[in-house]
Amino acid sequence: MAAAGGKPAVLLLRPVDAPFAAALRDRFRVLDLYAPGQALPALAFVAAAAAVPEPPRATVIWGGVRVDASFLDAAPSLRCVVSTAAGLDHIDLAECARRGVAVANSGEVYSTDVADYAVGLLLDVLRRVSASERYVRRGSWAAQGDYPLGSKLGGKRVGIIGLGNIGSRIAKRLEAFGCIIHYNSRKPKDSVSYKYFPNVHELAAESDVLVVACALNKATRHIVNKDVLEALGKDGVVVNIGRGANIDEAELVIALREGKIAGAGLDVFEHEPKVPAELFSMENVVLSRHVAVLTEESRSDLRAHTIGNLEAFFSDVTRCLLLHLHGLALQELIPVRSCSP
Repeated sequence: MAAAGGKPAVLLLRPVDAPFAAALRDRFRVLDLYAPGQALPALAFVAAAAAVPEPPRATVIWGGVRVDASFLDAAPSLRCVVSTAAGLDHIDLAECARRGVAVANSGEVYSTDVADYAVGLLLDVLRRVSASERYVRRGSWAAQGDYPLGSKLGGKRVGIIGLGNIGSRIAKRLEAFGCIIHYNSRKPKDSVSYKYFPNVHELAAESDVLVVACALNKATRHIVNKDVLEALGKDGVVVNIGRGANIDEAELVIALREGKIAGAGLDVFEHEPKVPAELFSMENVVLSRHVAVLTEESRSDLRAHTIGNLEAFFSDVTRCLLLHLHGLALQELIPVRSCSP
């Protein structure tokens, strides 16, 4: 599998920082879409890379790269897709399985940081941290007096949509605040005592807060819709650290504008990087630019995780763990050091 000079070729289709780039080049012959002077569009670059002697058999991508039949047609040598994203909605898993292309994502690299961030967003919305900070900076405290009070987190009924790696960590953190946890997932979890709701409408009706922490697929697109927002009610708060399209964004804006819900903390949006302009003036909404996953530590961990997966693939130690993702039997690549001999 190794290319000339002993290094296997890797197709790099996302920007990386200097330490990440250096670590990749130490181990692999990197064909970099973002290399200085490289001017080809993405798909043309992929096709050109596939045409070189000893073409790449693995690629590193992010959520902005759509891996579908057209992509795989352009790079027929690929047998491994390593995504640095947590979600898999940008990858046609069925097509990859049909062609024998292994798929790996970021695993649990981001889970702790995203869970922390979700709690931070919720605290910010409830206690009006960002809004009151802007109030102080404007000089309004001296001119207009105290800012309106927020609401306490303890005792809130929190409904979590998606009790996976991230959702379960959010639940544990909010339990420590004294919150009552409910959840919706594809099926009940025997490992937890939280109350399970088979549909999101019922979950919303019994919750003060909805936290969206599920993957994006056909079943979860707009899983939070007009009816769910109305069931949550005028005192309810929505936090989304999943995917923007998990929420019907147009209906969310209406619900906030008309006071049908109390507030929202949003790290993801349906048409990123575009954000509905109406949200900018809403003091009861906290916005961030899809950064819940990003810390200095998670970048370092992601680098090690990604390189470990590539090394596992090129060492033929690729089928250590069989996962069933969305009903498809796919191989998740994990670092060599994690595999049993």
